[in-house]
Amino acid sequence: MSELIFQKDSYVKEFDCTIIDIDEAENAVVLDKTAFFPGGGGQLCDKGILIGDATYPVKKVKKKGEKIYHYIDGALPKIKESCKGKLDWEYRYKLMRTHTAMHILCGVVWRDYKAQVTGGNMDPLKGRMDFEFENFDKALIQEIEEKVNKEVGNKRNIKVNILKREEAFKIPDLIRTKINLLPEGINEIRTIEIEGLDLQADGGTHVNNTSEVGKMKIVNYKSKGKINKRIYVELED
Repeated sequence: MSELIFQKDSYVKEFDCTIIDIDEAENAVVLDKTAFFPGGGGQLCDKGILIGDATYPVKKVKKKGEKIYHYIDGALPKIKESCKGKLDWEYRYKLMRTHTAMHILCGVVWRDYKAQVTGGNMDPLKGRMDFEFENFDKALIQEIEEKVNKEVGNKRNIKVNILKREEAFKIPDLIRTKINLLPEGINEIRTIEIEGLDLQADGGTHVNNTSEVGKMKIVNYKSKGKINKRIYVELED
């Protein structure tokens, strides 16, 4: 299995690696270690380049079974070729800020309204999240927006931990989604903690402090059902 650098350090922009497997049909390679996030939990995958005997653009990254596939735009490198991986950092960092913003929103809504998440998605600097709300109006949206920006200003540190499944599930409210999306076979659970606000299971990449998120704006909201309400958020560039 590949070493997943992004799980422990989201700020690694460049890394040395070796090609350990090639799938010619998919035009993809597997690395012995990678900082490229393969996508998941609403967060898009990374993109960037591998530099070896030539420069290989990485246009997409995806988990296939136990392997992380790096899809190459053009000719493939050779097996056992040594490379340097470089992320498209501007793109990744925007996604990190956005993902943390979603956790701030989720943390505030759970803390103050006990509403569970029913869905979500994100693009760089914007995203949407669905919650189990019955009543929803402009005044509530303004209240939530003020609260999330207060948490940005509180400069809360963000910590990553990897826990044994039994230990992780002793944490109250670890799973914030309406449906538990963690497969039974996973023995280690990665958690993201916004100190003093939010702690939940999560596999994506995040900034180190809420202050890095920047100002959050709730740009729209919709009713998607009797107890399903959608909030759209954008961040300042």
